[in-house]
Amino acid sequence: MENGVFVGGGGEGYSVKQWLRLDYANRHGLVAGATGTGKTVTLQILAEGFSAHGVPVFMADVKGDLSGLSKPGSADFKLHQPFTDRAQTIGFDDYAYSSFPVTFWDLFGDQGHPIRTTVAEMGPLLISRLLELSEAQEGILNIAFRVADEEGLPLLDLKDLQSMLVWLGENRDTVSLRYGNIAVQSVGAIQRRLLVLENQGAADFFGEPALELRDLMRTDANGQGQINILAADKLMGSPRLYATFLLWLLSELFEELPEVGDPDKPRLVFFFDEAHLLFDDAPKALVDKVEQVARLIRSKGVGVYFITQNPDDIPEDILGQLGNRVQHALRAFTARDRKALRMAAETYRENPAFDTEQAIREVGVGEAVTSMLERKGIPGVVERTLIRPPSSQLGPITPAERGGVMGASDLGAKYTQRLDRQSAYEILAQRTKDAAEAAEEAEKNEADLDAAMREYKAGRRYTGTRVGRSTSKPTRKSRKTESLGEAIASVVVKELKGTTGRRIVRGILGGLFKAR
Repeated sequence: MENGVFVGGGGEGYSVKQWLRLDYANRHGLVAGATGTGKTVTLQILAEGFSAHGVPVFMADVKGDLSGLSKPGSADFKLHQPFTDRAQTIGFDDYAYSSFPVTFWDLFGDQGHPIRTTVAEMGPLLISRLLELSEAQEGILNIAFRVADEEGLPLLDLKDLQSMLVWLGENRDTVSLRYGNIAVQSVGAIQRRLLVLENQGAADFFGEPALELRDLMRTDANGQGQINILAADKLMGSPRLYATFLLWLLSELFEELPEVGDPDKPRLVFFFDEAHLLFDDAPKALVDKVEQVARLIRSKGVGVYFITQNPDDIPEDILGQLGNRVQHALRAFTARDRKALRMAAETYRENPAFDTEQAIREVGVGEAVTSMLERKGIPGVVERTLIRPPSSQLGPITPAERGGVMGASDLGAKYTQRLDRQSAYEILAQRTKDAAEAAEEAEKNEADLDAAMREYKAGRRYTGTRVGRSTSKPTRKSRKTESLGEAIASVVVKELKGTTGRRIVRGILGGLFKAR
């Protein structure tokens, strides 16, 4: 089939080729199975098939094994003969080793080009999910985003959001009148969660230059689709950050890509490994958003493939939208496992040649129970399939080889250097500085005004004698130089000031008035 990805051989003797049709590849899919059953190889051969048909791929490399896509397999490899025999068994006549165009990405910038987004692009809903905020705390975060928009304060990195929350706490009385109560305790709780996130290395993820989606949707000079591999071995230490990032990327694809209907082949295929992390303890609002994205993003030409151990990890409403399925072996040791196995078998279109539930339990490593969409989007009959061998190297490449691939990429110059333009942090810091300078100037002016006022008041009390600021007492005249008249006058004035003097004055005045 020219318009399909070869998956493997099914039917009697594994001679019936199984294809994943490209025109139905955007109707999503599921790759499930217990640990060690061959899911990683299935991801590898699907990525090879899509890339060969010019379809870009984005996938997370949880264990580091998928880096081998950038290097061709070798005849010296220990599984060379088993791979060759398998290719002959399933009719893979043109099987040959080859490499594929790969771009390495890493949120921390260690094993790939840095991949970033801004706080504003992530949005309050996903950040609340990332920080595990309560409903009240999520409300305050929404207020912070709204006020930042109104005040013209770009939220680009974590320090912008932290500064915005500080401003919100300081101005809570004014802001609360419009948006509702803002508790200082809730603001402090959000700040603590941001600090934990920063310590986990998420500060490198938020900032600029932000990822441009077109850089994930490229083809090389030979027309092969670019395989974008996200280094996730370290990222899995922060599973909530991992799940939130992938959900953000899906949301960005949904928001930015135009409608294309049902194309002949997808514009991008997105593999969501460890999908259960997305739904563990997820609030209903988030699950509803994922369901909406999964339902509508296919019209944007994007196929989403969830990879997990058990189909039971995926909510039923989303599981029902996954038309292309590769089910590796499931173990049924407990009652819950047996129930999950039975439910997984019931989702397939039955094949009278075998029992589906028993087949899921019995398939070996490298085998799977598959069902692909056929004409008019009808699920195909379930088949027991031997997965084709990979053309690229099975297993990881060396750090030196990874460095060589990264050095040859033209995206390194675009994303390696971090930008830090003026945003909320710088603007609020400048406002604080301006306010402090204004207060200092006002205090200085007030001090100058007080000095002038003191001098003015001192001028009103001027008696003709310059009053110094010295605390020393004025020197008295010598008694020897004091004349007799001055002494008598001094005594008279003193007596007039006393009680006797006041009586004499009253007597004189009284006599004068009586005389009238």
